[in-house]
Amino acid sequence: MLDIRDLSVSFTSYSFGLKRMEVCVVRGLDLSIAPGQIMAVIGQSGAGKSLLAHALLGILPRNARVEGQMSFKGKPLTPYRLSALRGREIALIPQSVTALNPLLRVGGQVTRAALLSGISKKEAPATVRQAFVRYLLPKGVAAWFPRQLSGGMARRVLTATATVGMADLIIADEPTNGLDPITARESLGHLRELADTGKAVLLITHDIEAALQVADMVTVFHAGATVEVARAEDFKEPGNLRHPYTKALWNALPANNFVGTMKPIARASNADGCPLQFCCNDQDSVCGQSVPMLKRSGAGWVRCHHA
Repeated sequence: MLDIRDLSVSFTSYSFGLKRMEVCVVRGLDLSIAPGQIMAVIGQSGAGKSLLAHALLGILPRNARVEGQMSFKGKPLTPYRLSALRGREIALIPQSVTALNPLLRVGGQVTRAALLSGISKKEAPATVRQAFVRYLLPKGVAAWFPRQLSGGMARRVLTATATVGMADLIIADEPTNGLDPITARESLGHLRELADTGKAVLLITHDIEAALQVADMVTVFHAGATVEVARAEDFKEPGNLRHPYTKALWNALPANNFVGTMKPIARASNADGCPLQFCCNDQDSVCGQSVPMLKRSGAGWVRCHHA
């Protein structure tokens, strides 16, 4: 349903003396999601996960430049096509709760999302009520303004807004932030239910353990690039993980006793080399010569000279 190849996102800025600078934040990003699949995207803060979501929806700032290939249902995602798909066939659960309009009641905002996605006016009220029940929102909340919501309630309203309609691709950017464990499991469980009906879900999160409960595949980001694509079940046997950074993320979880397997993460100063060359225990002279290509490895993909 969604296919991304060699995506890069860079930003133009001006330094002292109006010297123009271009900073590449995302480079060599590859990702593919099939209908009925949840693809979890994990990585540390600043890895480029949210930029991926914004690039897919065409909502990056004007000083951003996007290169690479993005296609949805086999057709290129052009700016014109994105404007027609956004909110209809592609829906976003944003990371920030400030995405809600502070001047409109939340019930009206969810209803508007339902109507824009193709739900009829006759069916919209019942559909919205079901969405509020699904996300454990009391009936009276529909009449509230966003300022009256707690952080967790606001996030549940945003999730309801994105999933109430008929979108075939749901981009969930940190959908469980601020939610208690029970509600978080309920929200992720509903994303799983949506995927089981044939929808595709891109789940962006830093919570690996939560993602593995519902995901089919996992894409690992570092420094704006895909370093590994693995099946969710590969994490049950860490020996099946291929990239040193993926192994380090897994070993650093509380359940794995916070075992550190890499030196402190630092991006390499050599743009031609692997961005992990100075912190990886497996690095050698080859790592400083070129950025590794994403290559097939078993049932997944890996970007490493030595995997």
